[in-house]
Amino acid sequence: MEFACSHVVCNWRSESLTEDEAKVSNQGSASTLPCLSRAQSVSDHPYDNRVTFVQTPAPSMAPPPVPPRTIQRRETVCSALPPPIPPRGLENNGETRLKANVNVVSLKVGSLVDIGKASAIQSSQKPVRCGKCNAIMSSASSSETHQKTIIWNCEFCGKENVYPQTTLKGGRFALRNPPGRDILYLDDDEDTDYENLDDLLIVLCVDISGSMSVTSEISPGNSTRSPTYISRLQGVQEALQMVLSSLQKTSPHRRVALVTFNNEVTVYGDGTKVPLTLRDWALMDYDYLKKEGDNYSTPHCIAETIQPLTQKIKELREHGATALGPAALISVAMASQFTGSKVIICTDGQANIGLGQLDQESSYCPAPSPYFYNQLAHYAAEKGVIVSVMTFEGEDCRLAEVGRLADHTGGRINIVNIGTVATEIQSAIADSVLATSVMATLLAPDGIYFPYEEDYHRLVREIGNVTDGVEITFQFAVRPEKVESFQQRDRVPFQLQLSFKTRDLQKVTRVITQQKRVTTSSWVWAGSLNMSVLGVHCAQLCARLTMEGRVHEAQRQLTAQQDLLKDISQQKPSPKEESIYGNWISTMSMICEDLTTVNQNKTETDTIPASRTPSTASLSDAAANVVYQMKRAKSVSGKGQRVATLEH
Repeated sequence: MEFACSHVVCNWRSESLTEDEAKVSNQGSASTLPCLSRAQSVSDHPYDNRVTFVQTPAPSMAPPPVPPRTIQRRETVCSALPPPIPPRGLENNGETRLKANVNVVSLKVGSLVDIGKASAIQSSQKPVRCGKCNAIMSSASSSETHQKTIIWNCEFCGKENVYPQTTLKGGRFALRNPPGRDILYLDDDEDTDYENLDDLLIVLCVDISGSMSVTSEISPGNSTRSPTYISRLQGVQEALQMVLSSLQKTSPHRRVALVTFNNEVTVYGDGTKVPLTLRDWALMDYDYLKKEGDNYSTPHCIAETIQPLTQKIKELREHGATALGPAALISVAMASQFTGSKVIICTDGQANIGLGQLDQESSYCPAPSPYFYNQLAHYAAEKGVIVSVMTFEGEDCRLAEVGRLADHTGGRINIVNIGTVATEIQSAIADSVLATSVMATLLAPDGIYFPYEEDYHRLVREIGNVTDGVEITFQFAVRPEKVESFQQRDRVPFQLQLSFKTRDLQKVTRVITQQKRVTTSSWVWAGSLNMSVLGVHCAQLCARLTMEGRVHEAQRQLTAQQDLLKDISQQKPSPKEESIYGNWISTMSMICEDLTTVNQNKTETDTIPASRTPSTASLSDAAANVVYQMKRAKSVSGKGQRVATLEH
């Protein structure tokens, strides 16, 4: 776990408070913010961090519409001690009040599930859990050992847990607090034997509908020859042949299957058998398609099948409609035979026939398209299948909805052209699953909640498949009525429980427990803030709000983060970081402005079908692609610095 701030800021308030709620909050907490019960001045609090630079005051946190900025007089600082904290909602001359929530935690899940590189202590014993909040006893826990029992007062929910020593011994539980803050609990029960990477299946799911005949210029003409054009399908055919040739050299034992779709779905498999063709009613039957995929015979390795498979690819011709949904379903079902397998979908148009059709609403469709793609995404993640989606530029394939398949399974989402499709397919094949069935549980003491996530001190997030570099972030806050009690504490515990299956299907629970110091002030020294974590969280949160149709709220969040990051860059004497995050802020700002423009234009000109949510209906493919990249934002290290970046 990595925190954006070195301390927990108790008195942060959400900007979404209504005017009445804000008044109640001010009345309820005004007397507690200075925390005068512990010292004569808030500045005496040992963990109070303050910005030591004199800054132009920022606007208050009042809800919109924002009033015009007023000119504030700079006060001369006559004392070395910082001034007392003003009542909430008032400006404080000479200091910058942070509007954005700096209580952010980052989980680098891609690294945490790689137990081969973990420095954690391994344990074959079972963890001791709290009977109320399911927290796990750790080195930070206070337990008492009696003659026949062990008593543990849970530091997260306060429950008194009493465990008979005979029960703990019989269940192979730890009789004392485990040493260390990072423990790996390994389950002895394994589902099956280790699966070799070369045994995995790659399913190439290719659109051969009529629109794939659209041509593009790949070589300009001159006085001696005419320009050269090829169709999208020809570009995909060349790309697939390059990919197969590369796999034959680098991974000759890898298995590859081909599935195509137009107004029907054709399963060629490894090209050595009679193709399976599905049409008409079969394209509407979820269970039938899933069963056909589950029962399809396992393809042979690419070293044996490259010639017939290449021949099938060369013979493909474009015509007909786009049965993308049924093709995706049967492809995922085929790949589900091997954990860690991949499905790569390449299309250039909206699904318009069978399950998951997107271009129009049909009374024959058994389920709305959002439900279908969500259901298929969860099924793929459960089976450990990575789905990547590639669409051609200049088309509207409703990537916002189809992209759910990749977003939930750890796959790639990209808009390609004839020149880049081969590279993108190669990149998708190179991604490998580090863990499956990943579930993250984050616990904090009762009184803390997770804005935009859970109105409770225990947060559970289903992650699914995890590849290298996956990072997720959350923000947390202290409830107004609990601020005073938290200000009486020196430290606050946090616990991450990460449960997952490794590549060899070993069940693992990794438990990391940390304690963070508390500050009573919302003025935090810039040097204690991690700009990389804040930048990643900004991108991920804005993307999530946008996908939920809350574009305006996403832009408000971005503005708050912009102000914060600018202040940090100005206060930190690091021109390199100021340049890096200046570029980052500029990029994020342009993205949100573009999304807002797209949202407004689509809302004004389009009629949204009843079964479509405003979030998916208002996003073009280009905007959806950017949003999905934002959701997968991560921090990277380079030249001694860590910066936030978007995945491409």
